[in-house]
Amino acid sequence: MRLPDTTHMRDFLIRNLRRGGIFLAIGGLGFVIDAVVYNVLVFAGGSGPLHSEPLLAKTIAVIAGLIVTYSGNKLLTYRDRKAPISWGQVVRYGVVNVLAVLVQLGCLGFSRYVLGFDTPLADNISGTLIGQALATGLRYVLYTLWVFPHSPGEDPITFIEEHHEDSAPRS
Repeated sequence: MRLPDTTHMRDFLIRNLRRGGIFLAIGGLGFVIDAVVYNVLVFAGGSGPLHSEPLLAKTIAVIAGLIVTYSGNKLLTYRDRKAPISWGQVVRYGVVNVLAVLVQLGCLGFSRYVLGFDTPLADNISGTLIGQALATGLRYVLYTLWVFPHSPGEDPITFIEEHHEDSAPRS
């Protein structure tokens, strides 16, 4: 009895573990930039330039973080995807991030208004931990499939998959 060839699955897992690690590192950098920009704008010197406008400051901080994560994902996470930058790609990136924010807000809102949990710990567990984890998974899947899709033949794993079938022993 011959064991099934698991090379394809192994290659798929390795590729996604590598890509996922880079994706998480870039997301972490975006998170830090978001936090730093917000805190400088609102709290620098005790009362930053946008101290009385925290929502505007947060908007600027989020945009700064998104610019960094878009650039990092385009140049590093999805470097094997050769599609040029386009307005359509930028719009899809924005749509995915709006959906991800809605997921986080949904987790926080469910915890607060459905379950009745309103402590700082509950907010951080539901909105930050659970919401961020779900939003990150959503981003990864939609970036991979929709924002930075690959063309057949350009993705190294596609090449391996196509040529793996050709080299398989015939019975």
